[in-house]
Amino acid sequence: MRVFIVHAHPEPKSFNGAMTQAAIEALTAAGHEVAVSDLYAMGFNAVSDRCNFTTTHDPHYYRQESEESYAAAHDGFSSDIQAEMDKLFWCDALILQFPLWWFGLPAILKGWVDRVFASGGKVYGNGKWFDRGVLAGKRAMCSTTIGGQSPMYSARGLSGPISTILFPINHGMLYFTGFTVVEPFIVYAPRRVSDEVRAAYLARYRDRMLGLATAPTISYPKLDDYDEQFVLKSPKAAESQLGHAPEGWRA
Repeated sequence: MRVFIVHAHPEPKSFNGAMTQAAIEALTAAGHEVAVSDLYAMGFNAVSDRCNFTTTHDPHYYRQESEESYAAAHDGFSSDIQAEMDKLFWCDALILQFPLWWFGLPAILKGWVDRVFASGGKVYGNGKWFDRGVLAGKRAMCSTTIGGQSPMYSARGLSGPISTILFPINHGMLYFTGFTVVEPFIVYAPRRVSDEVRAAYLARYRDRMLGLATAPTISYPKLDDYDEQFVLKSPKAAESQLGHAPEGWRA
């Protein structure tokens, strides 16, 4: 298996750093190929603008989607973006390694998605999205550390279910582009637990990496489950999407 890890933490000695290192060691020892984009170490530019392109579609008005489509048709992506796209298409599995900041991705990782997940049929577009996406057949997983304890991120917890917090990433970025989404690997409060607990987390993470090909996945409705207005046709499909029957369909 070819695994692409996009690592987004500014401190190499962080627990995120330890997780990426554990993944690299476990995967390479088992004969898998690994590519890593350490965004902070690379000095990756998170700002999405005309620097994404070597071509110009409209010099008078910048519309990113149009410029992406034009670049896709004319081999016009900047070298840094093309390099990341090449890794994306090379891999069998993508890992996003990051700390959860403000209930979302660190800015540098969100910028990576903004710039690399280009439209115009390159990574999505032209009817290629969700289960019909360009990246269909590949797997992707969020691996994240969270400052709080797990009860806070439950249905009754102060922060709400972690599945809801990660939905924009799992569904809106990964599944949207065609990935089969593996259930996230979450480390709660790594600074507040013992060395033994941290070591156990790393052992579990190594096992997850070695089992990526068969790890449990999140089931989302397919495009055929929606009508022409992209509304789910049935309560069963809606329950798959929401995790429960929607209000309008409850008995």
